[in-house]
Amino acid sequence: MSKLGDAYRSIQRSLLSPCEKARRAAYYEDHLTTMKRTSNNINIAGNSGTHLLILLVLDLVWAPILLAQEFPELESEPLSIEISVESTDANDTVEKSESEADLLAAEQARRRALEISREQAAREAAIIDLQSNLGVYSPELQEAYSDFGAFYREIEDYESAVEMYSEALQVARINTGLQSEQQLPIIEELVVTNTRQKDWQAVDDLKHLNYQIVRRLYEPDDESYLEAMQAFGSWKLRVIRENILDLPPRGILNTATDLSEFYERELSRIESQPSVVPESLLTMIYGKTQADLTLARSVAGTPYTAFQGNASRYVTETRCRNVRRNGQVVRDCVQVQVENPRYRQSQRDAKNFALGRYVKRIESSIERLRIIRATNRDLSASEIAMLDTQIAELSTESDQILRSGRSFITF
Repeated sequence: MSKLGDAYRSIQRSLLSPCEKARRAAYYEDHLTTMKRTSNNINIAGNSGTHLLILLVLDLVWAPILLAQEFPELESEPLSIEISVESTDANDTVEKSESEADLLAAEQARRRALEISREQAAREAAIIDLQSNLGVYSPELQEAYSDFGAFYREIEDYESAVEMYSEALQVARINTGLQSEQQLPIIEELVVTNTRQKDWQAVDDLKHLNYQIVRRLYEPDDESYLEAMQAFGSWKLRVIRENILDLPPRGILNTATDLSEFYERELSRIESQPSVVPESLLTMIYGKTQADLTLARSVAGTPYTAFQGNASRYVTETRCRNVRRNGQVVRDCVQVQVENPRYRQSQRDAKNFALGRYVKRIESSIERLRIIRATNRDLSASEIAMLDTQIAELSTESDQILRSGRSFITF
């Protein structure tokens, strides 16, 4: 609604005389016509929204001037006009930008999906050609399956990636044997892929397979052998610490026991090789100590009543009493079974023995570390500092476990 138009109608509603009303109405109509003609003469290039805006501005600017000049008596009654203009251009721009971004993202996703589909079809066709021309177990298929597995892993289709890597492993085992070195890279790719999809049981099975193959392939003084033993031990330590296989308490203890025995067996085998340098065993010695610490903690925190004593739990006693029969006092004896008072002590002794066994293993490993620290001259300053820290931490923890174990003996 224009300001001059409002003024026109307010004049008609006023109490002015008919002549005055007609004069003022004619004045407003004349200036309304002038404003419309002025706005029409502005070249807006066909933009109706801008044209409307200019007409409104002319109305707002001219109306107060015209009212004040022609009708001074109206100055005491200022005309209040509220205009609400919604700025839709900015909103339209934002919505348009968001819409364009969505369309661009959708187009990029569509193109990427098309590329993946084409790549997948091409690889599948290549494998079919190899199978048709060279056979389903051709050695060339090992690389084709492995590349296909890497493609699936890149697009995060881990299930399909595992399937392709498994096919590659099967081809390698058929062509090169069950204990061949060619399997190891494929097994490692399977470990990486199953780790990404958190299939921990599959990772554990693959770690065991890799360990068995490496143990038969390499000599104990081979660097590849030592690296494989360290990697297997580190994995088992993670299983114990994080329990990522969801093992029950007894299962964790069994794993720790197996790991301790694994380290002891492999360390003895490696140390027997004259070419092995002592500092190369630091990681394995530390790992064995961690496994023994896990076992020692478990024993220390277990009540002694859970241990099997070496004494009989029950003993038979003869208990007699005097009774009167037929007017005479006779001695009546019976055999009763009662708990052996030595059985509880034998349970305490069993706990002390188990705890002492693991503490001795820990102390033996710490002593190994100390000997390497004292006799090896090739260790860097940072390695010596780290070794000193490990020795101090292991010694402290061993003492704490031993004290806590003894405090539980009475319970």
